[in-house]
Amino acid sequence: MRQRLGTVVFADLSGSTALYEALGNMLATQLITRAMQAMGWQFSSAGGRVVKYLGDGVLVLFDDSNAAVDACVRLPAALAELSNGSARSAVPSIKVGVEYGAIVEHDGDCYGDAVNVASRLSDLAEANEILLGDAVFTRLRDDQRAGCHSLDRIAIKGKSEAVRVWRVDWGRTAEATLIFPSVVGEEPAGSPRERALELIWLDLQRRLPASEGPLVIGRGEEAGFIVNDPRVSRRHARIEWSGGQCLLTDFSSNGTWVRLAGSPQSLMLRRDGFVLHGEGEIALGAAPDDFTVPTLGFRVLD
Repeated sequence: MRQRLGTVVFADLSGSTALYEALGNMLATQLITRAMQAMGWQFSSAGGRVVKYLGDGVLVLFDDSNAAVDACVRLPAALAELSNGSARSAVPSIKVGVEYGAIVEHDGDCYGDAVNVASRLSDLAEANEILLGDAVFTRLRDDQRAGCHSLDRIAIKGKSEAVRVWRVDWGRTAEATLIFPSVVGEEPAGSPRERALELIWLDLQRRLPASEGPLVIGRGEEAGFIVNDPRVSRRHARIEWSGGQCLLTDFSSNGTWVRLAGSPQSLMLRRDGFVLHGEGEIALGAAPDDFTVPTLGFRVLD
């Protein structure tokens, strides 16, 4: 048994239930297994030590906080390479928590406050979010800190006082250019051929270029795309560009459904993420088979 200082990373796959429903047991199991292997390789190649795999997640220790966060930011691109053909829409999303502090290593496992906080942060994270404890944030390079913003203090189970938490904005191109490595074949933001998403609902239309920040869809006035229907939550879903992909994340009470053009099946999201591609429909609050449900048309422009 020994104690040392280190950086703890908890990374969990999000939306595995939806993957099994959409792809079936065999294909979903293969995809999740490959995703876990890809995460382990990503962390190991960046200097981390994989302590153990936990269901759909992985616990990793780093000596270098900068290397840990760099490895986390590269995860979406690493997972995107797993899918091809019709399965591309099923790229798993991830939730990551990172903290720095004293760690006790014993019998192949690790314990301590930093381990507990990293685990709680992973639980609190939304799909495709990295949450950092303040001890990690203060150890980052200037360019990494520029790509984060404070979520103020958050109450964490087991802690007597609220903990200051930081979010790594890998979905915001302006900051991500500082911390996110270039993706092969990706064109710089602002180029004439920049990717974009088009949304349409009734007489509302919105274009979301890859260079813009997240777009919130909901019933509340703070939403960037307002859909006034009682089945729609005030902050129902978010669409953002991350690592060259267009991510839809559900935050609602009633769920979000996605149906790609030409597909008879729709995929239900409940606090899960989904990578949009091609074109199709997004139903808010009920399945698209219900003709009364507010249904947005979408098209991803390459």
